[in-house]
Amino acid sequence: MIIEVLKSKIHRVKVTQAELNYVGSITIDEDLIEAANIIPNEKVQIVNNNNGARFETYVIKGERGSGTVCLNGATARLAQVGDIVIIMSYAHMEMEEAKKYQPILVFPDTDNKLIK
Repeated sequence: MIIEVLKSKIHRVKVTQAELNYVGSITIDEDLIEAANIIPNEKVQIVNNNNGARFETYVIKGERGSGTVCLNGATARLAQVGDIVIIMSYAHMEMEEAKKYQPILVFPDTDNKLIK
């Protein structure tokens, strides 16, 4: 049996931009996606802590070290600049592998930078 489990999570980042007139996606600082083992074009789920919205889109790599978390296209309607979001990616695994898997959890600081 194959199940879907949490692969990685970027916990409580601040939305820095919202660009409605864009094709779609979320642009995320390359440091954050690298730390979370998320790749460009990977599907992610986003949860907005401020308004409860939950939505899915795909990732675009943002400038390394910029702290960028930019909602593009229609997703720009689901959060405002300054909102706190959680970004999650999932993977499909066999049940036995999933029982042993430990997701990657990234906890950035209030400026969306990695804590060292």
